[in-house]
Amino acid sequence: PVPLPPPSPSGNSLAAEVRDRCARGECLVRCRRRLYDLSAFVRLHPGGERLLRSRAGTDVSAALDGPPHRHSANARRWLEQYYVGELRDEQVAVRDRTELRTPKARRWQRLYWDADLVDWRKPLLWQVGYLGEKYDEWVHQPVDRPIRLFHSDFVEALSKTAWYVVFLVWTPVVLYLSWVSYTALAQGNTRLFSSFTTEYSIPVHKYYFPFIFLLGMFLWSLLEYLIHRFVFHMKPPASNYYLITLHFLLHGQHHKSPFDSSRLVFPPVPASLVIAFFYGLLRLLLPEVLGLSIFVGGLCGYVVYDMMHYYLHYGSPKEGTYLYGLKAYHVKHHFEHQKSGFGITTRFWDHPFRTLIPEETFEKED
Repeated sequence: PVPLPPPSPSGNSLAAEVRDRCARGECLVRCRRRLYDLSAFVRLHPGGERLLRSRAGTDVSAALDGPPHRHSANARRWLEQYYVGELRDEQVAVRDRTELRTPKARRWQRLYWDADLVDWRKPLLWQVGYLGEKYDEWVHQPVDRPIRLFHSDFVEALSKTAWYVVFLVWTPVVLYLSWVSYTALAQGNTRLFSSFTTEYSIPVHKYYFPFIFLLGMFLWSLLEYLIHRFVFHMKPPASNYYLITLHFLLHGQHHKSPFDSSRLVFPPVPASLVIAFFYGLLRLLLPEVLGLSIFVGGLCGYVVYDMMHYYLHYGSPKEGTYLYGLKAYHVKHHFEHQKSGFGITTRFWDHPFRTLIPEETFEKED
């Protein structure tokens, strides 16, 4: 951030400086008398960057209450991370005049290290298990800061993954296995139910491959929902240190810090173990080539899932598009509806399983 000019000898407030900063592209807003610097958050705002920038320099207290969206308690708590000062009688009284030019990470450390239930200066993975009954509430109060899990720098590095690594690692695998599946089906030796009967077995032609591939993607979308709901959102017993630690490692750390860009996609090494398990399962249940064709469709679905998940956190989709609605839906899951809204790439499975996040309604006031 650009340093603030020295105070004027006439004793004028910082109000003019705030307006000048907004004019230069920064995003400072106020909620009644409290002043917030949202410059670092503006691109991540679920309602879109343009909407938040249009509020720069204004009072957003009415917008927080809606319509069109009533911000949750977590969203209001999130806002407090960007607090820099207060307005009094049209004057800005900043608690420390260096606040507006202090990096957000350092402000956050000074404000929250001593107040939180864990010590953010140390790896969190070995601390969260001691939270017991407080864990579930704590992990669902999101913060805007990176998380360190392990003491070892090497293991810590392995636990982080840039979004493009998933694409670079698994896309060649999808393309190669698609070619293998298609050429194997083209030989005309694949038949359904051939292990039970030869008279009524059904041949699987190479022209069926695109449909089998899409079936694999569809089955992945169901698996995505089931894993997210029943594995990632299991509620570990408060008395079990190890299950709490496991939950935090699998998914809790993502809910605690939903915008940690290095932890939004699965690292290839643990992902390969899960992928190998499902490949083996399909090999047992289906003819080899048919199982491989469904598997490669599911693997493609997984790649799409990870890419979309990253985009729903860091992308800025155009208002009114499918991805814009999906981004808002997913952010609601993080900030308000942690026990519903388990679909990532689609809301389809939330309908039959009755976990759809309800639409907000506002009663008309007289």
